[in-house]
Amino acid sequence: MQQGHGIRDFTTGDVMGHLIRFSIPLFLGNVLQALYNTVDSVWVGRFLGREALGAVSLSFPITFTLISLAVGFSTATTVLVSQYFGAGDVRMVRRTVFTSVAFIGSIGVAMSLVGLAAHRPILRLIDTPGDVMDMASGYLAIYSSGLVFTFLYNVLGAIYRGLGDSRTPVTVLAYATVLNMILDPLMIFGVFPFPRMEVAGAAWATVISQALSVVLLFAFTRSVAVSPGRGAPAAGTSALDWSLVRPLVRIGLPAGAQQALVALSGVTVSWIVNSFGSAVLAAYGAGVRLDQFALMPSMSISMAVSALTGQNMGAGRLDRVKETVAAASGLASAIAACVSAVALGLPGVVLSLFTADPEVMAVGTVYLRVVALSYIPFALMFVTNGVIRGAGDTLPTMLNTLASLWLVRVPLAWALSRIPRLGSTGIWVGIALGQVAGMALSRAYYATGRWKGKAVAQRLPGEPSPPDP
Repeated sequence: MQQGHGIRDFTTGDVMGHLIRFSIPLFLGNVLQALYNTVDSVWVGRFLGREALGAVSLSFPITFTLISLAVGFSTATTVLVSQYFGAGDVRMVRRTVFTSVAFIGSIGVAMSLVGLAAHRPILRLIDTPGDVMDMASGYLAIYSSGLVFTFLYNVLGAIYRGLGDSRTPVTVLAYATVLNMILDPLMIFGVFPFPRMEVAGAAWATVISQALSVVLLFAFTRSVAVSPGRGAPAAGTSALDWSLVRPLVRIGLPAGAQQALVALSGVTVSWIVNSFGSAVLAAYGAGVRLDQFALMPSMSISMAVSALTGQNMGAGRLDRVKETVAAASGLASAIAACVSAVALGLPGVVLSLFTADPEVMAVGTVYLRVVALSYIPFALMFVTNGVIRGAGDTLPTMLNTLASLWLVRVPLAWALSRIPRLGSTGIWVGIALGQVAGMALSRAYYATGRWKGKAVAQRLPGEPSPPDP
């Protein structure tokens, strides 16, 4: 199979080297992706006040819920592409590329319409404070209009990851992030030729930048050997390969449901936080943003683990999958320990990026000193979830998420916050304990080995790879 354009074969060579080289661009990409909303939070929090910061922060778990299907189906795309690539099946790699782009792009259009219709009722449902309702509603409406671009970027990036190329998506995202950083102050404060739009301007800057990332990634994809055009069906046949839609749905729906459960738990926790007022809401929003960056190395390693697992499952190399878990667990734990030390030792420094409000700083410091204790267990959970997803076994990870979030995190956050001596601190304790529970459940399922029989494509030992196209 052709291997230009950063495409990499993970079925041979040093596992730790593959993990590090593949994870670094993924980490940079995750940082850039987070900067979309974080840059918005910095500008509005520092210059428009805590109500504006609360509006943008409150929007984050809702938008995450709306894009959960994009994440889920993109996971399925990476699994299918990586396993067919590992099995050496060039034709099925191309068919998967075309079908995934067409199918997931259509879902993106539908989710844009859902977001536009339902954003304000959702904000009412979670008791959004009156002083942030209009700003949050405006931000969400504009963000929802661009959800189709989020879906398309995710599926195109998933294709590259399945092929072992983590550099191309991050290169494209870098251009889009720079544009977002330029547009944010211009559109928020009304620098010529833009009118002053405040929070709405931050949303428009994000949507325009996301659209650019899709245009650029399509342009790059046209030059790749497995581009959607080369995987297109012959004239007179169905536009989609329904035999591929079925595994996309089987793998993607549980993965998407898992992301939705995470996002909805965030919305529910925001509802609990809302009862403590705008200062605690702003502190929670800043803390969640910092968590996002703190856990990015582990998230990136998890994505790399999925790609390595997929290719090696396709090639029938379970021995390399076991080696991947050991290497990734050590790497993720070491990084999480360093991040925890910073969060525990210098909480005021990192919080000052978002706010100078003394009350918000005090609450945020407590948040970090509680939640940072769970960073290492959470990192280990990411590793085993990455293996299980890479094998195509996404239902157990969804059930584990359901249990850790909705049987541990949310109930404990609510119950502990009702204790007068704890107050909002009880919410942070519930969050941390939920993450520890998630690690325990994920590791327990991995130990059963049931995920090993879930591969969609697998080359038998000794079977030769097809010739290059």
